[in-house]
Amino acid sequence: MTLTMYERIGHEGRRPSPFSWRIRYAFAHKGVEPAFHHVRFADVETIRALSSQHFVPIVTDGDIVVHDSWNIACYLEDRFPQAPSLFPGGGRAVARLVNHWADQTLGVAIRRLIAADFIRCLDSGDRAYYRSSREAAFGCTLEEYCADRPRWIAEFAAITAPLERTLAEQPYVAGAAPGYVDYIVFSMFQYARLGCPDEFLAEAGALRRWRDNLVGMFDRLGDRYPAYPA
Repeated sequence: MTLTMYERIGHEGRRPSPFSWRIRYAFAHKGVEPAFHHVRFADVETIRALSSQHFVPIVTDGDIVVHDSWNIACYLEDRFPQAPSLFPGGGRAVARLVNHWADQTLGVAIRRLIAADFIRCLDSGDRAYYRSSREAAFGCTLEEYCADRPRWIAEFAAITAPLERTLAEQPYVAGAAPGYVDYIVFSMFQYARLGCPDEFLAEAGALRRWRDNLVGMFDRLGDRYPAYPA
């Protein structure tokens, strides 16, 4: 039975969604190759008709429809128990905590730095939708949301400091080998890496080494699609 992953596609084949990156890496970790179905940011009704909600990624497995990246990761773990575990050492509960932290803290800090640039990574037909929906949520323009850059860079540095220290002590967030907890955190740095022209990680830092190592995993999965428009 073929699994199909629905994900958003951006300008000239870009893959802008951090949540889809988590699941791309989860599939690669499990050694499972799904079919892919691409939608645009403005294709809300298409996504809603499939899953009764408007976020991606979505994975279908026959008649089964799973949405939300966390739910999909858990589904893949249970669906393919003989493949390498996404949660080594019984780390599913800890990964859930990191999932919340990445979404509500790390992701917000990164969005403050890249939202005004990120819009250029989207298909031209999606940019008006993205701007209007995000500006309604932020209560200001994208440019105003990202203003006061020194403040947001300092906040990003403070938020990522524990990651820098942890990765100076061990090769992966999960320990000796990567797990889904790494893909959760990596997805946010991939979002920044592909969605903005600026580099926010120190070249000689442990966090930069870890991110670049993950980019190169699974036959350079993280480099298969275009980055920020030149």
